[in-house]
Amino acid sequence: MATSVFLLFLPLIFFSSSSSSTIDRLNRASSLSVEHADDVLTSQNGIFSAGFFPVGDNAYCFAVWFSESSSEGSRTIIWMANRDQPVNGRKSELSVLKSGNVIITDAGRFTVWSTDTVSEYPVFLKLDENGNLILQNSEGVLWKSFDSPTDTLLPQQLLTKDMKLVSSRSQGNFSSGFYKLYFGDDNVLRLLYGGPEISVYWPDPELMSWEAGRSTYNSSRIAFIDPLGYFSSSDNFNFTSADYGERVQRILKLDFDGNIRLYSRNYGMEKWTVSWQAMSQPCRIHGTCGPNSICSYVPHFGRKCSCLQGFKIRDRTDWSLGCVQEFNLTCTRNETGFLKLSHVEFFGYDYGFFPNYTIEMCENLCLQTCDCKGFKFKFVKHNHPDNIPYCYPKIQLLNGHHSPNFQGDLYLKVPKKTLPFQETGLDCSSTGVKQMNRTYTKNPENASQKFVVRFAIVFGAVELGVIFVVGCCFLRAHQNSSAGTHNYYRMATGFRKFTLSELKKATRGFSEEIGRGAGGVVYKGVLSDHRIAAIKRLNDASDQGEAEFQAEVSTIGKLNHINLTEMWGYCAEGKHRLLVYRYMEHGSLAEQLSSNALSWEKRFEIAMKQATGMSSWIEMIMDPKLEGKYDKCRVEILFEVALKCVAEDKDARPTMKEVVELLKCFCARKMILNLSNQLFYDSLRTFLY
Repeated sequence: MATSVFLLFLPLIFFSSSSSSTIDRLNRASSLSVEHADDVLTSQNGIFSAGFFPVGDNAYCFAVWFSESSSEGSRTIIWMANRDQPVNGRKSELSVLKSGNVIITDAGRFTVWSTDTVSEYPVFLKLDENGNLILQNSEGVLWKSFDSPTDTLLPQQLLTKDMKLVSSRSQGNFSSGFYKLYFGDDNVLRLLYGGPEISVYWPDPELMSWEAGRSTYNSSRIAFIDPLGYFSSSDNFNFTSADYGERVQRILKLDFDGNIRLYSRNYGMEKWTVSWQAMSQPCRIHGTCGPNSICSYVPHFGRKCSCLQGFKIRDRTDWSLGCVQEFNLTCTRNETGFLKLSHVEFFGYDYGFFPNYTIEMCENLCLQTCDCKGFKFKFVKHNHPDNIPYCYPKIQLLNGHHSPNFQGDLYLKVPKKTLPFQETGLDCSSTGVKQMNRTYTKNPENASQKFVVRFAIVFGAVELGVIFVVGCCFLRAHQNSSAGTHNYYRMATGFRKFTLSELKKATRGFSEEIGRGAGGVVYKGVLSDHRIAAIKRLNDASDQGEAEFQAEVSTIGKLNHINLTEMWGYCAEGKHRLLVYRYMEHGSLAEQLSSNALSWEKRFEIAMKQATGMSSWIEMIMDPKLEGKYDKCRVEILFEVALKCVAEDKDARPTMKEVVELLKCFCARKMILNLSNQLFYDSLRTFLY
């Protein structure tokens, strides 16, 4: 009887145990469907789940999240597979193929994501207890989600040189945004704004790496957060959370606003709290409000964007597009003025840096350049003397913010007719005026006191006259010395990102070829602002990542010299890499020399100038105070040997014995080269004259 009762309830016991169990792995030839809400992988400890997550109307992404919702009832996403290619809500699946590959298909038609793995042995997909989604076989791990993070790091998850965190686009948009956390080529952990304009904003770009407490000597490039709340990075950057030591759930996330924060919560349905953040001043994050706008921080509200006077918002749904100018600005001095904006800073995009310039001198400098949008004026600069005026003319107004702690002002270039007119004075009407009768007693004159007062007045007048004359002489000498050099100041990162469609339209489908070389083909084009440009389409650029290309373009864009063609921008879309330069209307120097357009006297003048420029590079990098105290030839030799000693390839660096031989060879070569150059110029001068 007991046996029959047991057999009767056996199916119920089996059904109950199977329905309450959770799936933590997916074997080969199996799949999870977007149409079945129960098709979810769950870690054995029950903390993490993986499945299709809705990101919009009939749009789903395969993601990993915390099983327990937050106090707001929302899921905390820690990883997404197809964040930029959501799939349809019908017939879409994640499948483990017999070949060892894992794919996500959109509506059963085409593949939008895969692990790109192959295995001869049976594989299975498993969600580990630490939140890591792992594909493995009997031989070991083939793929894991920890190697391709999105915007979040979990405790003990490594961030290495081949990885980066990319923020989401907005609060409800999980697609890739503009901000990135990555290791730069100098081994320093950085935050980058990669929107229409590219700039690094953390650590503080005004500081050198060592001044920000970072080290560039450790090339391992590894960072992680431990379960207790301690973060460590190979560039010597580390921090501890406000609740360090407590056993709580933690995530390190790059938020959509460009700030990286460490969140923590107790196990259960509680709200995540911030226990550390990188940027204490959110308005100093680049790209917050877009061009020609100002970011201000309002307590209990957060960041607030506003347009500059005379500008209007471009798109009310997206402040990152900034504001557009409403007035017409001419280059006529009599029609242009400057509007003072106190404690307002726009970072970068300077036409130059001019120390010891008065406001009047800075205004004249900006008026001489039609592209000047205004200038920043302050008396404090890092690693420079205080109480000296510094002038920064701007060619673009980006990364603007207002802060009472900023010790400087912005002078915006506007038409004079738009400047506010303020008339101040006294009300001298007769209404309400009352005559008062007063009597005064005249004290007897003191002869000695009268003499002292007159002597002080005469002596003070003479002293003021001497100071005025000396000041005028000093100002004239300073203007003369700086007039010949300020034209060589470069524009700080003054270039923009073009789209491929813009450059196709500018070159009429890349139809007019004007040059070709080993690096690519150069086409002539006309930009949307009617500037004529030379657009170089690079060859074999498909293997270079966009972040690497952006970093190299940012470095090239900072270079500016009278003998270098000015760079205006670049394009990086998919496998396409293009550079936009200023078009040389009169052709290159080589073309001019090969034609008969130049006389022999002009050719000799060009040759002498080029030789002088090549020989004076040492003077450009040495401190002017050391003029005449060093041998230029020897310094140049030392620089050449030093560059070989710090070559990127360690095997190419010379030994100490080779350094000695190089110094001997370089000295002999310099003597022969200087002698041959002198003989050549003497012979050429004799031939011409």
